[in-house]
Amino acid sequence: MRILLTTTSYQDTPGRHHDLLKGSGFEVVRARGPLPENELLKLLEKQVASGGGFDGLLNGDDEITARFIDAALTAPTPLRVIAKYGIGLDTIDVPHATLRRLPVLFTPGVNHTTVAEHTFGLMIAASKQFYTHMNAVKQGQWKRQTGRELAGKTLAVLGMGRVGKEVAKRARAFEMEVIGYDLRWDTDFANQYAVKRSPTAEDALWRADIVSLHLPLTAETRGLIVGRTIGKMKGGVIIVNTARGGLIDEDAVADACESGKIGAYATDVLTQEPIQTPHRFQSIDNILVTPHISSRTFESVERQAVRATRNLVNFLTGQMDYIQANDFHV
Repeated sequence: MRILLTTTSYQDTPGRHHDLLKGSGFEVVRARGPLPENELLKLLEKQVASGGGFDGLLNGDDEITARFIDAALTAPTPLRVIAKYGIGLDTIDVPHATLRRLPVLFTPGVNHTTVAEHTFGLMIAASKQFYTHMNAVKQGQWKRQTGRELAGKTLAVLGMGRVGKEVAKRARAFEMEVIGYDLRWDTDFANQYAVKRSPTAEDALWRADIVSLHLPLTAETRGLIVGRTIGKMKGGVIIVNTARGGLIDEDAVADACESGKIGAYATDVLTQEPIQTPHRFQSIDNILVTPHISSRTFESVERQAVRATRNLVNFLTGQMDYIQANDFHV
């Protein structure tokens, strides 16, 4: 069997996942993602030209479109499964895959700890203005600006899934007041960690000193933070995004950071990745960007990669131990 492996952190980080994949005996075609649709189609066309295709994909944030799915399913060797390395499925046309009865597998529950830690790293860096201070000292300057404490501030956690819950736990340790929003509300967890429920996402935005985004990117959540919603938020609000870049309007956030309406925007994700330069965020000191690494620790990569590899190998070898994201029986 032949699979296409595109996720870079999987390839670049040592761990048991490499032994599992090697032990499968599958032929592995490697590429450096995230790949747009046209690059995926080129890789597929190369295999089709030699009378083949891919039995499976082990992918990160590549653009898995309906066009690519249809082409892969009609190759001489039809695509049998997509194994997502990670949780977010917004770059995969899951409805079309479901329509074509193509299983999409994923890895829930493997990276919530490290993403929550990264979230707090960004939160602290933004509130203490680490970037400005560290950059100045590196240039031989001794510029000092006054930061803000996290203690006593109201943190809005939008998306109370696994990552959101881990952020809420840590926020309580920082003596923050936590309000949360999610369509599915875990009352027991909220009571245990004193998380107050907000009736709407916008209500949480209006009340927050700091906002932490952990929502999936859907038609309903895309562009949640735009000029209109920013206008109603507290002056100097800090926004942290370790979810998806499409949750915000980048130009509106840039405008608000330049005006001071937003105190800082700290993000691990962009609307287009890798960053398309020149980018407005590059010249704005109170915007901090990390290159989508919130889940990229040695511990988390191995957990995530082992689960993704097992999903792929078990599915293709007829074993039942895999986690499917789209809802139909194979």
